[in-house]
Amino acid sequence: MQKALLTFFLVFSTLILNAQMGGRYTYQFLNLVANPRQAALGGKVITNYDNDVLQALTNPASVNNDMSHQLALSYVNYLGDVGYGSAAYAYQIDRYTNTIQGGLTYVNYGSFMGRDEFGNETGEFSGSETALSVGWAYKIPRIDLHIGFNTKLIYSTLESYNSFGGAFDVGLMYINDKIDFNAAIVVRNIGAQFTTYAGIQEPLPLEIDAGLSQLLEHVPIRWHLTFEDLQYWNVSFANPVNAEESLDGTVEEEKDNIFKEAFRHMVIGAEVFPEGDFNIRLGYNFRRAAEMRIAEYRTFSGFSGGFALKIRKTKVSYTFARYTNASHSSLLGLQFDLK
Repeated sequence: MQKALLTFFLVFSTLILNAQMGGRYTYQFLNLVANPRQAALGGKVITNYDNDVLQALTNPASVNNDMSHQLALSYVNYLGDVGYGSAAYAYQIDRYTNTIQGGLTYVNYGSFMGRDEFGNETGEFSGSETALSVGWAYKIPRIDLHIGFNTKLIYSTLESYNSFGGAFDVGLMYINDKIDFNAAIVVRNIGAQFTTYAGIQEPLPLEIDAGLSQLLEHVPIRWHLTFEDLQYWNVSFANPVNAEESLDGTVEEEKDNIFKEAFRHMVIGAEVFPEGDFNIRLGYNFRRAAEMRIAEYRTFSGFSGGFALKIRKTKVSYTFARYTNASHSSLLGLQFDLK
């Protein structure tokens, strides 16, 4: 069974790399991080396995019985007037059936003033996108391996144009309770548009992530290491400011070596007192730091941090994520235990 699953992922990932490289993508909101816990840890952390019901929106293999009757809501004050958020709820059907999880992710782009080719106002318009999902996971007997699936229906409206599509996610998670170690891989947004905006078929923003995490033995800290956007290697771009000109006038663009490219995929994070009623979360996103940094200025881009506080059956989470001196985002989350 393990060999079959490994073969499936290797073959499928190869097909994805060949098919998706260099295309234009629609429904980009599907890869936004709406979970305050994940955002505080730097990005799409996929190895958490507890009652965090929002986690299942990113990795369906994390769906488990502890999520049953958990209701979570989140909201992100993003850049400009853009706001997005998510909601999730899980329910254990009976003691013989695994828990199923339902979720909603949305983004509102705010209002815009429309103008024609001559600059004349044509009225205000807005844009928004929504995805409804259902997730389920299964523990493979006799091994510490979980496999999960998310099915998503997607609706997008931009001005007078709209589009409808569907996708699914596949996740694998290995859990070793003896050493409190988790490892996971997720292939997200495998799907297509059912109806297009204007007759042009666009690919979905497929993403492959992998991650590791472990609770330290004698210290109440869980570390996280995540590798994002593994569907393609080269995620960097040449910054014209860093170009070098030789004596003969030849301009050489900035180039990243193999180590810099590897770090662009890397996100690190840590949770202090991860199993307590109060915990602190810190993260660093190398790619965000590299793309948002300003030469000769200290911007602290790439850093994020937050906390969670549980009061009886309610957990409150807050995260602050830094982009540049001029932009940052705040994430607020609430989780209710409805048992």
